[in-house]
Amino acid sequence: MTQKHLLKLLDLTRDDIIEILNLADQLKYDQKHGRHHEILKGKTLAMIFTKNSTRTRVSFETGMYQLGGHALFLSSSESQIGRGEPVQDTARVLSRYCDGIMIRTFEQSEVEDLAKYGSIPVINGLTDFCHPCQVLADLMTVREHKTVLEGLKMCYIGDGNNMANSLIVGGLKVGMEVSVACPEGYDPDPKVLAFAEANGGFHLFRDPKDAAKGADVVFTDVWASMGQE
Repeated sequence: MTQKHLLKLLDLTRDDIIEILNLADQLKYDQKHGRHHEILKGKTLAMIFTKNSTRTRVSFETGMYQLGGHALFLSSSESQIGRGEPVQDTARVLSRYCDGIMIRTFEQSEVEDLAKYGSIPVINGLTDFCHPCQVLADLMTVREHKTVLEGLKMCYIGDGNNMANSLIVGGLKVGMEVSVACPEGYDPDPKVLAFAEANGGFHLFRDPKDAAKGADVVFTDVWASMGQE
């Protein structure tokens, strides 16, 4: 894999995604059978949360611990980030102390800037634009149950939010057919729709029944995204 960061699935190739899933499968299998890998021993991950989380924080902290590393929780209310410190400064300071950054925030540009101005890997734990780690985990789960990804039809029902954006990109990149049902005026991001149109295998519907017809996998989401109630 050539990518240093995980900012959005649009940046990854099909081979990148499959490589991540294969490694995750192997680590999960080994962990289950009592074989532990301390491949992150001595490494520290800075975790920046400007959006609240349960699963993202717990999964990243647990993952770092199981791989021999350490995770630092940084909330916007308890750090200089919440006092308006420029993202450039945050990126440079954390790069001196830590080995990686995971950030869960609002603007995709904040994640991209951390990667631009820092010198350590940056992982997008969620933005309003996309949710790459969640969708990689979802693809892993689908493959566990279906044994393959290529050729499956995946349906998403909900508003065109960060999950929709990442499911469309991730699904198409691994060879799935993707259908989405969104209410009028709540379509996925234009950049994602442009990618989907260029790659084929994508269908946008208004009626959930039309989108779900013939689907192998159906995703649903909350009807109002976090912070957009």
